[in-house]
Amino acid sequence: MTVYNFAAGPAVLPKEVLKKVQAELLNFNDSGMSILEISHRSQLFVDVYEDAKARIYKLMNLDDHEYDVLFMQGGGTTQFTAVPLNLTYQHHRAAYIDTGHWSERAVEEARLLKGVQADVLASSKDQHYTTLPKVPAIPQDTYDYVHITTNNTIMGTAWQELPETNGTPLVGDLSSNFLGQDYPFEKFDLMYAGAQKNLAPAGVTIVILKKSLLGHVKGLPSMLDYTKQAAKKSALNTPPVFQIYVAGLVLKWIDEQGGLKAMDARNRKKAQLLYNCLDNSKLFKNNVDPRYRSLMNVPFVTGDAQLDAKFVKEAQEHGLLNLKGHRLVGGMRASIYNAMPYDGVVALCDFIQQFEKENR
Repeated sequence: MTVYNFAAGPAVLPKEVLKKVQAELLNFNDSGMSILEISHRSQLFVDVYEDAKARIYKLMNLDDHEYDVLFMQGGGTTQFTAVPLNLTYQHHRAAYIDTGHWSERAVEEARLLKGVQADVLASSKDQHYTTLPKVPAIPQDTYDYVHITTNNTIMGTAWQELPETNGTPLVGDLSSNFLGQDYPFEKFDLMYAGAQKNLAPAGVTIVILKKSLLGHVKGLPSMLDYTKQAAKKSALNTPPVFQIYVAGLVLKWIDEQGGLKAMDARNRKKAQLLYNCLDNSKLFKNNVDPRYRSLMNVPFVTGDAQLDAKFVKEAQEHGLLNLKGHRLVGGMRASIYNAMPYDGVVALCDFIQQFEKENR
């Protein structure tokens, strides 16, 4: 039986990458050592690090003179604190667009910092986060940055077009659609993404920021200080060598698939197949505003909790794993990240139709 993993994260990785990891695990690059054993000071790792960094610049079409790429630890959640620490050096005030649980968490963490004011400029909470809010005109010279969460893993919404910020730096949490959805990345002043959705095992977080943002704040905790991390090339302490290695392999895999534009098109094709299946169903429903549907995370329900549980159980028996919805919303959720093959979505749609025939 073929197994398809629809987990929201840690999530499916490309089989080609997993086979490469397996083949090199005991003897990396003919060194006689495992990738799990090599020193982060060795040329072996420096080559891995430099290659991964270069591939990010290439895939995202970013200028390495304008942007720096950091490989940090602590997950995307740590960046909820690191971003305001590093960026609120002029107005001591940040603006947030609230589109779901992780946006809320970002605001909560920023508000824990003394001397930082975090304002929610717009929110779709009153609509249960099934849509994106209209962003008001942002006054000039008021905020140090505007923060958005590009994809909302739990509710299944995503920004299709980036909001206008009227010259205020734009910060994006791209954790769950990083390198799965194409954006004009040059419009971001800072982006961050936990790796465990589309890139690598949990343990490394990618931070991409304009170099002009560095060097403005002194006295920060070293591990949260972008300037210090950049100066030490993400090796202020021992970096997550294995995770960066896997990330590099996945970045190479994306490049070999045709790059980010090809990956975006591939993901849109998968998502459209699943949304069409749900829209044509009389049993299942996706409650997200069609204008803002995620390419990565597709929640759906029957409206009957017992029937939902039955679906999840029987789906697992058919090799369709980890379809249970997030505890905040229930139902089901199919996460169809880059490494999910089209055949996996076909198999899910076939099972949805079969289940509906048997249970309507």
